[in-house]
Amino acid sequence: MTTKQITLLPKINELIQELKPDNISAERKKTLQPLIDFIQDKTANNQEIRLNFICTHNSRRSHLSQVWAQTMATYFSIKNVYCYSGGTEATALFPMVAETLKNQGFQIQKLSDTSNPVYAIKYSENEHPVIGFSKLYEDSFNPASQFAAIMTCSQADGGCPFIAGAEKRVPITFEDPKAYDNTPQQAEKYAERSIQIATELFYIFSQINK
Repeated sequence: MTTKQITLLPKINELIQELKPDNISAERKKTLQPLIDFIQDKTANNQEIRLNFICTHNSRRSHLSQVWAQTMATYFSIKNVYCYSGGTEATALFPMVAETLKNQGFQIQKLSDTSNPVYAIKYSENEHPVIGFSKLYEDSFNPASQFAAIMTCSQADGGCPFIAGAEKRVPITFEDPKAYDNTPQQAEKYAERSIQIATELFYIFSQINK
């Protein structure tokens, strides 16, 4: 039986071709390995792979990670991957995150215009979009059990010692682009962080034996 080939949106596909996973340090690869092990174990046992990316406000890094993880799972044809995100508190998806993803080739549709708007983020013409909005990590939108909790910021990792229902907890922290909000470097730094996250998730999914 042949695997169905899913086509990503063209600009995203071009960006992925330009990523440089070989530049990831050996030390950083050690940090990424536990998530590779989790995904590989689930894949080998033909089980659903639930990944919940958790940050303090669920507004920047956790959303970038959720979107790129779902994209890379599709790119590498890893089946049964379901990506989520949440926070230790709910705020809103920061508009620059949506703008950054749009600039990198994603189709962004704002489904609601409230203080915590809901976005549909498409990476492929024929796949379900990622639904992006800020929520607590234990929100009913997210899985209640049998998931990996990936801690994308050190504050959430340190301040949240127990994640109920998590089968595995993996700290993979990223520097917060929020530091550059309202500065001339804002767009550049958000794009840079998105590329870093994309590169590391490319590496993670490239290591999976189907």
